[in-house]
Amino acid sequence: MNEQQTTGRLYGVGLGPGDPSLMTVRAVEVIAAADVVAYHSARHGRSIARSIAERHLRPDHIEERLVYPVTVETTDHPGGYRGAMEEFYEEAAARLAAHLDAGRSVAVLAEGDPLFYSSYMHMHKRLADRYPTEVIPGVTSVSAAAAALGTPLVEGEEVLTILPGTLPEEELTARLASTDSAVVMKLGRTFPAVRGALERSGRLADARYVERATMAGQRTEPLADVDPESVPYFSVAVLPSRVDAAPAAGGRGEVVVVGLGPAGPLWLTPEARGELAAAQDLVGYSTYIDRVPVRPGQRRHPSDNKVESERAEFALDLARQGRRVAVVSSGDPGVFAMATAVLEVASEDPYREVPVRVLPGMTAAHAAASRAGAPLGHDYAVISLSDRLKPWEVIAERLRSAAEADLVLALYNPGSRSRQWQVGKARELLLEHRTPDTPVVLGRDVGGPSESVRVVRLGDLDPAEVDMRTILLVGSTQTRAVRRGADGTEIVWTPRRYPER
Repeated sequence: MNEQQTTGRLYGVGLGPGDPSLMTVRAVEVIAAADVVAYHSARHGRSIARSIAERHLRPDHIEERLVYPVTVETTDHPGGYRGAMEEFYEEAAARLAAHLDAGRSVAVLAEGDPLFYSSYMHMHKRLADRYPTEVIPGVTSVSAAAAALGTPLVEGEEVLTILPGTLPEEELTARLASTDSAVVMKLGRTFPAVRGALERSGRLADARYVERATMAGQRTEPLADVDPESVPYFSVAVLPSRVDAAPAAGGRGEVVVVGLGPAGPLWLTPEARGELAAAQDLVGYSTYIDRVPVRPGQRRHPSDNKVESERAEFALDLARQGRRVAVVSSGDPGVFAMATAVLEVASEDPYREVPVRVLPGMTAAHAAASRAGAPLGHDYAVISLSDRLKPWEVIAERLRSAAEADLVLALYNPGSRSRQWQVGKARELLLEHRTPDTPVVLGRDVGGPSESVRVVRLGDLDPAEVDMRTILLVGSTQTRAVRRGADGTEIVWTPRRYPER
């Protein structure tokens, strides 16, 4: 006879966040029809799940109370906390399997949703492949908390991040800084670290606290006002939608110079992502501003690429009016980019008192190097070939000095449609100190849709193939280019050890 017809059926029943009236019709039907009702509880014997479903329990229900052996990560079990819990879940699954093998249907009760931070999942993973199973979803504490606050959680294209408070504080900080909206669960003893992460990420003023959503004793208040000693496990921290959020009254304006990395959101740091989302005004070269998602209420001020000082002054003037301004810059803002322009203007009256911060970004040199291998594995120099802000004689002298010192070279701004002679001249200077077969990495639009990374030899470097979107990485005498793999891909690397002279 088919096993599916002789065994009982397993149900993972989502009960919702706590209010029995928020149980679904399907959840009530399954509980009413089940032979066995199982639920987790602490050692004291009380079960929140059972209390939610109590009105639907029958006198003839077989109740399986699954009592946790530990509730904190302290135990004398030889396998530690994890070992104690694994043993418990195996034993609990075996108890339920005995009922299922006897043909009884088993409803495992779960607060919230069975597959959302729920103990039911441990039963599901051990039993669902052996018995017919149905999971009944439930209203999560996330939705309940948003409803209790009466505030939109996410709108439009905002991103919601759900985090366990048990993460390390640094990880929490990075995640909170980079997201639009967030819910942090599993508070209780983790509350001080969660509060610290919210403060470090600059989000504490926006954070709300919700305790026992939809249950008796529900409490909501600004998270900054909460006494850490009063926080139970059944509470969450909420960062609601930023759309339509008014800036803090009396807030002091500031300018944050943000490095976008060489291209695209994959190259953006969590800190930079958070500052871009929090800014009231974006200022920058139009091409770079276009890389930042449009946000309701955020003002964008694009400009030409040749007005850096005027752009910096404009941003600082906005900050003097109390605005929170992000000046965007490609790559790292401190490498041939906007940080210098902003700080130069900010060092003069009337801007000396305006707060200015600089957030780093992935540089074009490092991005191109990663695609090629490890050409920057030893000492290297970074030089711009543009003679717009310094004379060519200075550039040539620096190229000679770096070449004589046998440094790998990262050459920025190598050429444009109207300026190609510098690449040819640089090649001539470098060939005085490098052999023609020296590897040169040409990285163009690295990380972007038209990315191209090629390895040529210094003697074959063609200035016509180089434009302003290209960076050149010129090897030292120690740099190696090796073909490897089935497709013969050429990688470039510079040894960390330098031969003794």
